[in-house]
Amino acid sequence: MTRAHVSPPVAATIRDLTKLVEDGMSAFLAREQARRAVPDPRGAMPVMEIASLARAGGKRLRPVFCLSGYLAAGGSSTEEPVRAAMALELLHIGALIHDDVMDDSDLRRGVPTTHVKHAQAHETQCWQGESRRYGDAIAIMAGLLAWTYADKLMADLSPAVTREWFELRAELVAGQTLDVVAAAEFAADPLLARHIAVVKSGRYTIHRPLVIGATLAGRPELAPAFEVYGEALGEAFQLRDDLIDAFGSASASGKPAGLDFEQHKMTLLLALAMREDVAVRELVERGAFDELRGHLIGVRDTVEDHIADLVRKARTAIGDAPISPEWIGELSAMAGKVAYRDR
Repeated sequence: MTRAHVSPPVAATIRDLTKLVEDGMSAFLAREQARRAVPDPRGAMPVMEIASLARAGGKRLRPVFCLSGYLAAGGSSTEEPVRAAMALELLHIGALIHDDVMDDSDLRRGVPTTHVKHAQAHETQCWQGESRRYGDAIAIMAGLLAWTYADKLMADLSPAVTREWFELRAELVAGQTLDVVAAAEFAADPLLARHIAVVKSGRYTIHRPLVIGATLAGRPELAPAFEVYGEALGEAFQLRDDLIDAFGSASASGKPAGLDFEQHKMTLLLALAMREDVAVRELVERGAFDELRGHLIGVRDTVEDHIADLVRKARTAIGDAPISPEWIGELSAMAGKVAYRDR
């Protein structure tokens, strides 16, 4: 998450702390896998799934924004921010595992999803019961365990930090719930689509991690600036995700393309298109996704314009924040990278 104009000490510190997060998470999960394998190695299956998804990579946005909030606020130690960053990534991994079950997704980061892998194993072994339910059960337990580990890592931090942490968790669940309900109702509502983007993704990806970092550094007064920056950029992040799903490829994103259409997700792209073109609803319901994309081209430009407005809003907010010029530049550059990524 760096740019050439960023001073070497800032860039190096982010890299160093991110490496500590990766190493710490690997060591933590290896210890847990060894513990849960006794007396029966099958007891370690959920840990192995968490570790597998962690090794598969990912953008690590939540740890990076947490560490950036901490460093931008003047923090200088490593233990607490690294623990918080590890917790954020484990929470995210748990959410992804559950999200794949809810969306019935086959791929995540280019490999079979947890529930699909275990359903296939069940079927291959000709075990008792329904293969799909078995795979879903393993995935649900793996996701819950990832959240348990995340809570464990956050448990000894200050009350101010844990308040932010539990608000982040509650917002994530509320946002996912709204996402599911809106897909079931399938009513074109651009305002609701924007709200879901902020609550489901924006706050938990950027806003809250930044505030957790600043709070760990003893600068809670940065919360208002980080909230405006984080919510604007977080919404842009989710809108870019929606565009990648609609127009990208599985080979680039590592997950199935067009999944939002299959699940009737009420994204801003789809909500605007349904309001402008009566044919869109029927194309989604019929599963004619190749034809549908042709009806979304004009609306895509509208969403791109909105993303650009959100990036400007985020950069203005961080430009006025009481942090160093180096960190204003870094967070401004990060806004462009997050909003204009291709996967």
